[in-house]
Amino acid sequence: MNKIVKKTTVLLLIAALLIIPFETAVFAQEELEDRSPSAGAMAFDFLLVRPGGAIATAAGISCFIVTLPFSLLGWNVDTAAEKLVVDPVKFTLFRPLGDF
Repeated sequence: MNKIVKKTTVLLLIAALLIIPFETAVFAQEELEDRSPSAGAMAFDFLLVRPGGAIATAAGISCFIVTLPFSLLGWNVDTAAEKLVVDPVKFTLFRPLGDF
């Protein structure tokens, strides 16, 4: 019985070692797929999302200005500027069209 267990263990180990390279190739193939946005996604982004981002940017700038005295007192101007101004500007202006 001990021989059967050893042979089975060795066969399973060999099978696992042979399957692993093929499995990683499948995962690599998924990463290489083309993920370019469709024309509909680009149009939706240009017509609806970007104007919303511009409104969010304007609202963030105005909120940053209003809350600036409190941010100065709390020593967190950098964090407030990052969240209220920089992030909306990056979302609106510096990302590819159709990339959400």
